Amino acid sequence: MKIIKIALLSICITALTSCASGYKMINPESINYISNNTLNDVTLEYKYDLLDKKYAKKELKKGIKLLAVKITNNSDRDLTFGKDIKLTYENGNEIFVIENEKVFKTLKQSPASYLWYLLLSPVNLYTSKSTNGTQEDTSSIPIGLILGPGLAGGNMIAAGSANKKFNTEMLKYNINGTIINKGKTVYGLIGIRTNSFDAIKLKLE
Repeated sequence: MKIIKIALLSICITALTSCASGYKMINPESINYISNNTLNDVTLEYKYDLLDKKYAKKELKKGIKLLAVKITNNSDRDLTFGKDIKLTYENGNEIFVIENEKVFKTLKQSPASYLWYLLLSPVNLYTSKSTNGTQEDTSSIPIGLILGPGLAGGNMIAAGSANKKFNTEMLKYNINGTIINKGKTVYGLIGIRTNSFDAIKLKLE
């Protein structure tokens, strides 16, 4: 019985620390950008470290960083991001910008991964009494039938809702191929394959 209680306690602790994460909207327009770079009247401002919780862990695990960018075109011509405007590191190496759809699919939570909570379904809560110094089980309550499906369903719904918000922002702020008219400012979210927070520079074609 003691072993069962320890196992149940371990499962409960794991359940509490493995819950789905919410998604905090990034809103690139509202960010206070610190890092910037200007070239030929075109200014790039950007910020790393946008995601938290499970999404941030996925960034680290998959080697992808999500950045918010603000590009202001004060030149005398319209520019297309990805064609006329490209990004490089300080050493001049060009940065490959990953398609937003792929970034989302790589970093999103997996609702199906929470089905393991169904393993809690057979768990029973036993009550006991002491008779002549001996502990006897008097009844059992099948709490797992509520706990398992409840945790699985709740976390799947939470993960799905968070992913929906994440996907909405990635679609809204997809600037790959976007024309930035002269005198205009455009905000976007981009994913790059890196594990560091290297400085980024503009490259104009």
